[in-house]
Amino acid sequence: MTKNEALKNWIEQYSESLLRRAIFLLSDTVEAEDIVQEVFIAAFSSYDSFEGKSTPKTWLNTILNNKVADFYRKKYKSEPQIKLDHFFDETGSWKSDNVLNDWNVSNSESELLDNQDFNKSLEDCIEDLPPRWKIPMKMYYLEEKKAAQVSQELDISTTNLWKILQRTRMQMRECLEINWFSKS
Repeated sequence: MTKNEALKNWIEQYSESLLRRAIFLLSDTVEAEDIVQEVFIAAFSSYDSFEGKSTPKTWLNTILNNKVADFYRKKYKSEPQIKLDHFFDETGSWKSDNVLNDWNVSNSESELLDNQDFNKSLEDCIEDLPPRWKIPMKMYYLEEKKAAQVSQELDISTTNLWKILQRTRMQMRECLEINWFSKS
């Protein structure tokens, strides 16, 4: 089978699954389509280095992960720094103690995660995060990457990652408080 034939088969077989994964990782269909296209361009360019030690799908997913990491790295570096004036006053004290209050949740965690309305609120809160926070949060919590790997891929220190994740959790808590728990 020629290089062109193999790539044509791979495009037919794996485009859909690569696109689904890219959409999950990027939350943007247009960007995901562009990334998948870049995956196949990279696969074509480096086809001769594919040794067949893994399946083509595994190899293409590795390329996809690298392309997504590059995308995040570029996007993360281009985002402006986020100020925390919303949560803290000029002395560093909490503006509101609401973020520290316990939620009175009558449902178990598994029941809550099975609730479509809650999941919609959760997804909306994730999408409303600033990209500078959303990207590390998705990588760490949703993709379940280790802190060292997220830090390396985004070219940030682990200390900075922990600060970002803490701020993200505060923002998510406030968003869920407003959009879910205060309504239920």
